[in-house]
Amino acid sequence: MDTKAMFKLTYGLFVLTTESNGKINGCITNTAIQVANDPTRIGLAVNKANYTEELIQASRKFNISVIGTDADFALFKRFGFQSGRDVDKFADFADYTIKENGIPVITKGTNAFMTCSVTETFDLGSHTFFVGTIDDMDVLSDTESCSYSYYQSNIKPKPEKVGETPSGKVIWRCTVCGYEYEGDPIPEDFICPLCKHPASDFERVVL
Repeated sequence: MDTKAMFKLTYGLFVLTTESNGKINGCITNTAIQVANDPTRIGLAVNKANYTEELIQASRKFNISVIGTDADFALFKRFGFQSGRDVDKFADFADYTIKENGIPVITKGTNAFMTCSVTETFDLGSHTFFVGTIDDMDVLSDTESCSYSYYQSNIKPKPEKVGETPSGKVIWRCTVCGYEYEGDPIPEDFICPLCKHPASDFERVVL
């Protein structure tokens, strides 16, 4: 079985935001889909390890900002490469507006938004599947929506090569941003200098 077949599925990319008890947070997701049109409903699966999932469970509301092809890597780094449990993702960030439900929508690098109220939840094991009725939505620009493949080809930084590696040498490649570390084993406390992800997010590559 080749698990890379999953990479052939097509995905959009979104900033999922929510608010609970005065705390706002957001994360990058690729699971938002329309699941009904009368009323119009959105479904999305959120990993239970994400702080955003915890806040949605409490607030029963969320917003989706649809990422466009004009987004830069900084948007993904801010909302995708760090946890809201550790940092305030909206600190020193001005490219958003607060909607009537008290939740931000991202206004730069996005082309549309939806504000939603949760109507149903389903436990999927590692993820929670939220179904939300759309309360408001609007188009922000006519820029094309960013797909996962577009992000991989045009936005995600290219791997930073560690230099010419002799045959048989081992490198470890960050599965998030592509940074490469030379040597074996990779230190357990190693942190990627680009995206700040830990050694557990590196894969071993033998050249």
